[in-house]
Amino acid sequence: MTSTHRAAAESEFTPRPGRWIALAVLVLAVLLVAVDATVLGLATPFLSEDLKPSGTQLLWIGDIYSFVIAGLLVTMGSLGDRIGRKKLLLTGAVAFGGVSVLNAYATSPEMMIVARALLGVAGATLMPSTLALIRNIFHDPKERSLAIGIWGAMASAGAAVGPVVGGFLLEHFWWGSVFLINLPVMALLVLVGIKTLPESKNPAPGPWDPASVLLSLVGIVGIVYAVKELAAHGPSPQVVVVGLLGAGALYWFVRRQLTLPAPLLDMRLFHHRGFSGSVLADLLTILGLSGLVFFLSQYLQLVQGRSPLEAGLAELPAAVGAVTAGLIAGTTARRFSVRSVVAGGLGAIGVALAVVTGISQSTGYPLLGAVLLVVGVGAGFSFTVTADVILSSVPKEHAGSASAVSETAYELGAALGIAVLGSIVTGVYRDFPTPAGVPAAASTAAHESLGGAVDAAAGLHDASGAALVAAAQDAFVDGLRLAAGVGAAVLLATSAAAWFLLRGQKLEDGVEH
Repeated sequence: MTSTHRAAAESEFTPRPGRWIALAVLVLAVLLVAVDATVLGLATPFLSEDLKPSGTQLLWIGDIYSFVIAGLLVTMGSLGDRIGRKKLLLTGAVAFGGVSVLNAYATSPEMMIVARALLGVAGATLMPSTLALIRNIFHDPKERSLAIGIWGAMASAGAAVGPVVGGFLLEHFWWGSVFLINLPVMALLVLVGIKTLPESKNPAPGPWDPASVLLSLVGIVGIVYAVKELAAHGPSPQVVVVGLLGAGALYWFVRRQLTLPAPLLDMRLFHHRGFSGSVLADLLTILGLSGLVFFLSQYLQLVQGRSPLEAGLAELPAAVGAVTAGLIAGTTARRFSVRSVVAGGLGAIGVALAVVTGISQSTGYPLLGAVLLVVGVGAGFSFTVTADVILSSVPKEHAGSASAVSETAYELGAALGIAVLGSIVTGVYRDFPTPAGVPAAASTAAHESLGGAVDAAAGLHDASGAALVAAAQDAFVDGLRLAAGVGAAVLLATSAAAWFLLRGQKLEDGVEH
């Protein structure tokens, strides 16, 4: 090695002072965005009582945040590459804190929908920036793997901790408190981030392309909306039109990126087998994790009768498993191989879902806790290593765009997990026979959802109420078992695919000093 090359290598891998403090700041942002994605679920009954939204408005309040985040991630990742990731992150953090106040003090359903959408815009600036900054702060690949492991662990932990935090706050304060907790965290992020985070961007980003921004937004939001509506209400002309519009916009987006000299997202990255295999694994890892956690939340509360806080605490093994596996994923992948860790993680989630096919209303918590722990470990291994592969596959100047791909896979996986598995649960659930003596109005409400069945039964003062709840719970568990079986088949097939797609893929090693 020449002296010039040696100096360049030493510069490339010289540890940056204060990098772990900077990571702590980035992790705060990730944790908060992930918590915000799940914390509203528990607050919905209180919010409904106060703002009195219609059923459609309530769906938009719940969904608009994830719709906007998913639709803007690619755009914000590319924007960070252009204007600077630190600038975008800190601007987004200030906006996130300010809009959280708007959410907390919303006085009408319309105001709440707009506030949640604006929170999604701010959230979309945070996620790609955090992962891209890690790529630029941690030069040594082994340290970067650990940093990505911590980042991924917090993203997974946030989703599981959200119900616990929400349950605690709602037992002591009003529903707006689930948003106001964002303020001190974001203030700390901005104050420490100004001092510790380095600025980084693409030195030659090329011109901004508004048409690509619009196409990516319309495409992703259209697809996510269509999938969620299909799961919740079945096929309809509106859903088909929106889905086709989204698919057409994404097709046009891809074609346009292949012709632009400076694309918003370089589609040629997907020619890299490791990159495309990692994105697929990312998406389906989160599909399995989010689908299971979402439906077990309902199972724990509405079938086994636990409080929201108890249900949140019961799901903590998933977070513990994800954190633990995330921290050792990089080391494990270097000792064995990338494909064995990713395929093994996906396989573990698949096996855990297969176990869920055998649960009943009276299944004890030890089995449920073990299933959640295994799912968390599998997700921690797979998600962390695939994020590392995705970031390592691109030059540093394109880290924002690559991070956005990883984050978009995460958001789409979460939406598809709830929607696809949800359509199976709903399809089985709605066919349960109405017990004798139940009025037509109560039967209609009960067939909408398990929560609707519990509420409808509360208004019946004879044995028919108990019979209605029992029939609904049986149907929900039947649907959950079938959905888990389908999920298990998908995850096990993806595990096999990852074994072939990631053949020969390695994580970078650091250089000797």
